[in-house]
Amino acid sequence: MADIKAADVATLRKQTGAGMMDCKVALVEANGDFDAAIDVLRKKGQKVAAKRADRNASEGVAITRINSDSTAGIAIVLACETDFVAKNDSFKNLAGQFADIALNHTNKDSFMSSDFGGITVADKLIEQTGVIGEKLDISSFERVEANYVGSYTHGVKIAVLVGLNNSVDNTDILAKDLAMQVASMGATTLSYKDFDDEFVTNETEARIAVIEKDNIELGRLGKTLKNVPKYISMSQLTDEVMSEAKSEIEAQLQSEGKPEQIWDKIVPGKMDRFISDNTTLDQEQCLLDQNFIKDESKSVADYISSYGDVNVSSFKRVSLG
Repeated sequence: MADIKAADVATLRKQTGAGMMDCKVALVEANGDFDAAIDVLRKKGQKVAAKRADRNASEGVAITRINSDSTAGIAIVLACETDFVAKNDSFKNLAGQFADIALNHTNKDSFMSSDFGGITVADKLIEQTGVIGEKLDISSFERVEANYVGSYTHGVKIAVLVGLNNSVDNTDILAKDLAMQVASMGATTLSYKDFDDEFVTNETEARIAVIEKDNIELGRLGKTLKNVPKYISMSQLTDEVMSEAKSEIEAQLQSEGKPEQIWDKIVPGKMDRFISDNTTLDQEQCLLDQNFIKDESKSVADYISSYGDVNVSSFKRVSLG
C-alpha cells in the first residue's frame, strides 16, 4: 500500500474540491497515483449524478460576466438542489469560474465542451456532483453582443444582460436601469410589434375566459366585477378601433350632459385609459411599452429617448426555478 502523504491529500482536495477523507480514500484506492485518484473521484461523481438525474435543481446562482470593452456579456445559472448549497462560498466561487469560461463562448454546447482544468465543463459538473452530493446543472446560458452591453444581478436569483446600439453619455446608468427593469418586470420581448398575430389572438381569448370565470364567482359573492377587455395589445388597436373608442367616449360625454367645448380636455385622458386597459399584454411582456419602474409617469421607451440617439438592440434574462 502506498504511503499517502497529507500534502498529496491537500493537493487533491484543492484541485477537486472534494473532502479530505474522500481524497484520502481515492488516493488509497489509486495506490497513490494522483491522476488515477482524480478518476476515482470522477467516477464517484458519475454514480451520484446518475442517481440524482431526476432531482429538481431549482436553487443555485445566477451570474453575469461582461468583457473588458463592454461589447459582449453572458448570463448563466449554476443550479443545485438546495438553498444550503447555493449559499456556500465554494459553490458561488465555482459559479464564478464557470462564468469566466462561459464569457469566451457563444453558445451552451461550446461552453459545456470547453476546458476546465484539464477536463470539460460538463465533466467538472459531474465531478462536483460527487463532491457536493447534489445534482448540478447549467440550467441557463445566454449571450448578448452589442455596441454596449450592461448587466444587473438581483441577489443570486435573477441576472439580466442589456445590449444598446450606441454609446452615449451615462450609457452605463441607462443599461443598468433597463436591466433592473427587466429583472423586476420580467419583459420577454422588446415591443408589441414583435408579437405574432396568432399568439395575440389566442392570448386574448384565454385572458377573457379567465376574467369571465372570475366574474362568475365575484358576482356570486356580490363583489365588483372585473373589466373584460376587448383587446390586450397595441397591435390590435387599429385606427378604426381607436376612432370607434373615441366616438363612444364622446357619446358618453354627450349623454352625461358635458358641454362639447370641454370635451377636448376630457377625451385625451379617457383615450389614454382606454389604451391602458386594452394593452395589458404589452405592459406585462414588452420592455419598451412598460411603465418605467423608477418613474411610472413615463414609459421605458420615453426614458430611453431622454438619452438621445440610442436604442435597445437585445436583452436576456435568466433566473432560478
